[in-house]
Amino acid sequence: MLVEMRARSQITLPSEIIRNLGITEGDKFEAVERDGGVFLCPVVVYPKKKITEIAKILKEHKKNPSTVYDSVEEMFTDLGIDIEVDNV
Repeated sequence: MLVEMRARSQITLPSEIIRNLGITEGDKFEAVERDGGVFLCPVVVYPKKKITEIAKILKEHKKNPSTVYDSVEEMFTDLGIDIEVDNV
């Protein structure tokens, strides 16, 4: 799909791509230049305070690792970690 560079270095992504990827306003991306192209990689940004809290809980849990989890989300839920964050 053809897109055009606009003023202030803005590019509008086609609506089909937006729908297919479930992108919504405020989503964040890492822009990577590679092999003559630009790639946008979706990222989640957690506040430093939240990461510090999670690291502390995980450190305590590592002292007595007894549970195997199928996903990070399952582990966070079991450890009482709320991974929902407000827009940063």
